[in-house]
Amino acid sequence: MSDLVGDARHLSPSAQEALQLRPVGALVAGRDRGDMAAVFGVSLKAVDIWWTKWLAGGREALVIRPRGRPVGVHRALGEAEQAAVRQAVLDHRPCDMSLSGQLWTRRLVGEMIAKLYRVRLTKPGVGKYLKRWGLSFQRPDKRAVEQDPEAVRRWHEETWLAIRAKAKWDGDEVLFADQVGIRSDQVTGRTWGEKGKTPVVRRSGNRFSVNAMSAISSKGRMHFMVFAESFTTEVMCRFLDRLAGHFDRKVHLVVDGHSAHRSKKVRDWLVAHPDDVELHFLPPYSPELNPDELVNADLKHSLPRQHRARD
Repeated sequence: MSDLVGDARHLSPSAQEALQLRPVGALVAGRDRGDMAAVFGVSLKAVDIWWTKWLAGGREALVIRPRGRPVGVHRALGEAEQAAVRQAVLDHRPCDMSLSGQLWTRRLVGEMIAKLYRVRLTKPGVGKYLKRWGLSFQRPDKRAVEQDPEAVRRWHEETWLAIRAKAKWDGDEVLFADQVGIRSDQVTGRTWGEKGKTPVVRRSGNRFSVNAMSAISSKGRMHFMVFAESFTTEVMCRFLDRLAGHFDRKVHLVVDGHSAHRSKKVRDWLVAHPDDVELHFLPPYSPELNPDELVNADLKHSLPRQHRARD
């Protein structure tokens, strides 16, 4: 039995508790202390200690308590300090805290903690705090510094809701539009190669490009037009003509503030076709509000990987 039990400290708390209760239960039934120590492979002293605990407090006295210090005790940072550092990471950039860099790393978080509280932590130690605070290492979205947060709020809470409600009431279609260009020499992604030798991708030296204008609905329905020339007011009017021809109802077209979208020629086209298309403009510097940008990103990311343009 002793070979099976070994050092009881290596047993789980529940196994330790069961090991104590079994000989104590036998003692309660009138069995001999020495016999129980031999049967269960423990020392006579251990049996006496468990029996004394039982007499003093019953089963509750034999419950195995968690060992070690309670969670949160003796941490380098107190709860208030942790909350302050977490909020600083969420609300500010390192450069805002007189540190070098735009993005938070464990090293920079550690430098901020040392600067604020004179406590130096290792990178793994900082990582444990970040994980405990519910933070993870992520690729950030980009936002232009010129973007107006109030304009974005109005778009979300007022403008977009009004467009969607009007289109639903009238049975109209809502589309988001944007233009994109693809070059023949564009290469996306990475490839394996020998260390010290950069891999070579063969592509046409006769560079050329092609442009496209597309519009996508919230349900994924998409319309597009390919053109070789630059995006101009003439191209925009041609796209509006083709778009209007696809629908027997009015289209609410959401676009950015490109000069071609706001040109006099486009405005004249809209006046001449009031029942076909109505333009709505996104807040400036807010491409993340246009789902058609995802179409452009997917095109630029996947097309060069799958195909090599020759003409």
